Amino acid sequence: MSLFIAKRALSCLITIFIIITASFFTVRLAPGSPFSSERDIPPEVLNNLKAKYGLDQPIEKQFVHYLENLLQGDLGLSTKYPRSVNEIIAISLPKTLQLGTIAVLWALLIGISAGVFAAIRQNTAWDYSFMAIAMIGISVPSFVLGPILILVFSLYLYWFPPGGWGSFEHMILPGITLGTVYAAYIARLTRAGMLEIIRTDFVRTAKAKGLKESYIIWKHVMKGGLIPTITYLGPAIASMMTGSVVVEKIFNTPGIGPYFVDAAFNRDYFLIMGIVIVYSTFLLGMNFLVDLLYGYLDPRIRYD
Repeated sequence: MSLFIAKRALSCLITIFIIITASFFTVRLAPGSPFSSERDIPPEVLNNLKAKYGLDQPIEKQFVHYLENLLQGDLGLSTKYPRSVNEIIAISLPKTLQLGTIAVLWALLIGISAGVFAAIRQNTAWDYSFMAIAMIGISVPSFVLGPILILVFSLYLYWFPPGGWGSFEHMILPGITLGTVYAAYIARLTRAGMLEIIRTDFVRTAKAKGLKESYIIWKHVMKGGLIPTITYLGPAIASMMTGSVVVEKIFNTPGIGPYFVDAAFNRDYFLIMGIVIVYSTFLLGMNFLVDLLYGYLDPRIRYD
């Protein structure tokens, strides 16, 4: 098991280095610069700005310098905002994580519950209804679902605020909007995985011995039936925890997503890189945890 963990950890480190390298050179070699929109800026001021941010050096030296600072936890200075990238992420990321937590809890609770119930009641009206709702959840994009939830629960029922930030109530609607599509995928994957295990010989044998259905489901079926769902949870949870630009824009959430959009439009090299590193770390970290959990549930994976 230790060798399995070491291999996965080394793979994550290599992947994050490749992502940093590719992102750095892609951003720096793209046309334009952080100061391209400043048309009337004097040449001497432009040179001073480039020197301040280290953009006057050859690109390979910039890369080495960036890695040195990164190892010290320094993500650099934003060229658009009067703050460091560390400060911007420290302010915005917690809000995105809070929103993502609500979305993850919603997706897991609704998705797994619906999938398990549909599998147990296969080919019944409940099964067809849950899977039809799941298909609708997959098909409706967040920029459609969000305004519908605002219209119903904010402007008509007055249950939740339509946007902004400041209390738990502000997180409910954006969390549901962000997590619904993932809940739908989880429901379908859970149902498929459960049905695959339910049809196996050892489950039929357990039923023939007179064991209670609830005992068979929780003791024998759930562990193997949730493996497809767990595989999907890595990128899904990482995506929800890092938020959605669309959802944060709709509900006016001061998360990390709007900063990423602004950084891309303004060619804010350091802010782009900082957010890419955050996104990548979450994705690889969740995939790493999923690999460990997958290896626990299916020991054969440890020896691949």
